[in-house]
Amino acid sequence: MIKVAILGASGYTAVEAIKILLRHPEAKIVAVTSRQEGSPPISTVHPSLVGRLELPLEDLSPEEVGTRADCVFSCLPHCASAELIPQVLAAGAKVIDFSADYRLDDAATYLEWYGHEHPDTGRLGTTVYGLPELFRKQISGATLVANPGCYATSAIVPLAPLVKSGLFETEDIIIDSKSGVSGAGRSPKLMTHFPECNESMSAYNVGRHRHTPEIEQMIRRHAGARPQVIFTPQLAPMDRGILSTIYIKPKGKVAEEDVMAILRQAYTGERFIRIVDHLPATKDTVDTNFCDVTARVVSGRVLLISCLDNLVKGAAGAAVQNFNCVFGLPESLGLL
Repeated sequence: MIKVAILGASGYTAVEAIKILLRHPEAKIVAVTSRQEGSPPISTVHPSLVGRLELPLEDLSPEEVGTRADCVFSCLPHCASAELIPQVLAAGAKVIDFSADYRLDDAATYLEWYGHEHPDTGRLGTTVYGLPELFRKQISGATLVANPGCYATSAIVPLAPLVKSGLFETEDIIIDSKSGVSGAGRSPKLMTHFPECNESMSAYNVGRHRHTPEIEQMIRRHAGARPQVIFTPQLAPMDRGILSTIYIKPKGKVAEEDVMAILRQAYTGERFIRIVDHLPATKDTVDTNFCDVTARVVSGRVLLISCLDNLVKGAAGAAVQNFNCVFGLPESLGLL
């Protein structure tokens, strides 16, 4: 059994990862950390775990976590994660990082978008990006994996094969994404207060959402050209799920069946990417690790529509998929 610890176990993505790992035949959760006073059982924070996991929430040092576990899922916020991960790695554990701390290639971009000096700059640009469908070989055996952002996954999965083909412009890419409220995390905020978000939709962080440079970086890596991206996230009155509508210009005339053929060829044999003919909906992927994608051609522009569960394929499910890759296990183990 592979021993797993969860750093920052009180949040939504952490409990989602725990639920998946509890049904994983090769994983054993040995530690869950939090700064809760008195080391209460984790089931007091997540009642859905009553009778399933009764480990105490401990305030362990990074060295203690890294010594106790073979693999650590870091569900800490940005900056906090990179402060601790070097010590966890030095103690001998592998790490799947849920934060944005190792997704970007350079410290200047991180500082621009996150407003903090990066505490572990030596690993920027060398840490593997955790999308197995695109970087499986690099993830295999890695000691540190940067789990992708949820919005970023919904955009990169459909865009990567198209920009890589060379048949599409990388300028004027428009990404319109709608997310369930759980994407904002568990900490109370005015915008996610029930009377504010129920029966209402709103855009937020327009032009400054932190998944923007992550998306641009992956497009640049696949296209070999610097993209221009307009990304607008919106809060939808639902618990979970992301629906992204993406607009991209072809360099010449393109037929819908040609776009779908590029997508199907790129993801042939991929367990968790479904290229579908119908218009996908968030309920099609809820509680699963699937990302559903389709394409339409309208007035000479290609529309890509993708959807996924922001807590699963957008976070915890992707982390377990990466965990399986790192340890040479069947990639779908433990996942729906």
